[in-house]
Amino acid sequence: MIVHEREALLEEEVIIVRNSGEIPEIALHSSLYYLTKDEEGPGLGLQYDEVDALHDAASNRFKEIILRDLDPENRDLRIYRGLARTIANWSRFYNFCKRVGRSDYKEFRVVVSAALIRFIDQEYADINSGGRVSSVNCCQDELSDFLKALQLDDSAFPPDWHIICQK
Repeated sequence: MIVHEREALLEEEVIIVRNSGEIPEIALHSSLYYLTKDEEGPGLGLQYDEVDALHDAASNRFKEIILRDLDPENRDLRIYRGLARTIANWSRFYNFCKRVGRSDYKEFRVVVSAALIRFIDQEYADINSGGRVSSVNCCQDELSDFLKALQLDDSAFPPDWHIICQK
């Protein structure tokens, strides 16, 4: 196989994974299978840096969808999936990082924590002003567990922050 053909195949798969849907790891595994084992695929033996590029694409997609659902501006848009999905995606992202030996989640935890604080502050303010009903689609226990996973203390929130949660 010509080098530029290999690079083009890998670049295409990176783009597919990076722009995948809600579960980037499925797209990643599909790409790895296609590139290496699929009878109709190129049958490549991937180098570490090539696999790493695919892992980067999956990691970046995870980050994008996690932050999407922590942006209060998205609450009324079709793309919004809610905090329940954020929690699920964080868990998937964390487990993905552990499985493939990446530490991306460590630095990203700080970004997610800050985004969650902003989200909860905005949601709380909007509910208290009567400007909207809660868009939070998880219960207090689920959100509390998420805070623990992020190593975030709920002291950053108003004392009655749980009013935004589902019962």
